[in-house]
Amino acid sequence: MKTKFYLATTAMVTGLMAASVASAQEVTVMSWGGAYTKSQVEAYHKPFTAMTGISVNSVDASNPATPIKAQVEAGNVTVDVADVEFSDAIRLCDEGLLVELDHSMLPAAPDGTPAADDFIEGALQDCAVANIVWSTVFAYNTETNANAPDSIDDFFNLADFPGNRGLRKNAKANLEMALMADGVPASEVYDLLETDEGVDRAFAKLDTIKDSVVWWESGAQPPQLLADGEVVMSTAYNGRIFNAAVGEGQPFEIVWDGQVMDFDLFVIPQGAPNMEEAKKFIAFATDTQRLADQASWISYGPARKSSGELVGLYSDGVTQMGPHMPTAAANLENALVNNFEFWADRDTELNERFNAWLAQ
Repeated sequence: MKTKFYLATTAMVTGLMAASVASAQEVTVMSWGGAYTKSQVEAYHKPFTAMTGISVNSVDASNPATPIKAQVEAGNVTVDVADVEFSDAIRLCDEGLLVELDHSMLPAAPDGTPAADDFIEGALQDCAVANIVWSTVFAYNTETNANAPDSIDDFFNLADFPGNRGLRKNAKANLEMALMADGVPASEVYDLLETDEGVDRAFAKLDTIKDSVVWWESGAQPPQLLADGEVVMSTAYNGRIFNAAVGEGQPFEIVWDGQVMDFDLFVIPQGAPNMEEAKKFIAFATDTQRLADQASWISYGPARKSSGELVGLYSDGVTQMGPHMPTAAANLENALVNNFEFWADRDTELNERFNAWLAQ
């Protein structure tokens, strides 16, 4: 059945790809590195090259939105496609730094459902096409924790769970998790963060662990911090912890309570040197089969509805991926969906406050 879906989708995109075979030689795709980039190389890059003859140059950044903005503003763009977080996609698009995308270029689902109806709500934006649903969670090393934490409150509880914590060096997700740990229901977090009192409350909660925090900036760091014993718990991208635990056998456990869910999306920067090839890559990489294939390499949920039924085993051939997805029913009990518009509007302001707080 999976082969049939693969062949059907391949037939639909072959016409879109054919014209590029003779004329284009390469496309440069910027992503986040580590296990995440590996999942994209296996699910997107290799089959794209096999089908079109276009080579994919893979480059990484700790946050691709930063170099994309710098390249476009400097008029020296070397990247064709970038994988960015939702709020960054909205902000960069609003600033005129991204190419607007015609969603009609995207292939339909295998049953003929148009792409516009097949992508989950919010996944298609003026300048971006989502590929995954992922989460910021926290995880712990079972060998360095005498007690097993089971809630976001425990992450901030140094008395019962002593030891260093890992946190991303950024305001986003930290403020939300701090408020949830301080007793704010997930449904009320963003209403509170719209107020000065709410922001103050979040930073006050972060104050309680500030002296025990090891800050990280790239997604590969939290698993390493946990493995090295530099922290006993760390926030992290759920797929990175899955890869370390299931793929590498590390003694890590994810705590889903208080997870902050997000999208990653493909964008094309203004001035991309291989514009048409970039569009063909995005159309290919976000078809039903490719998104399902990526989920066999890392535990991020596909952004298309039709991909869900094709998600099966991890690349080890044993582990069922469904229970490890952020969207699994058991993992949603106290989950928060990132408010993309909030961060698109407030990212600069709150990160200035965050950096000032770090320097205190």
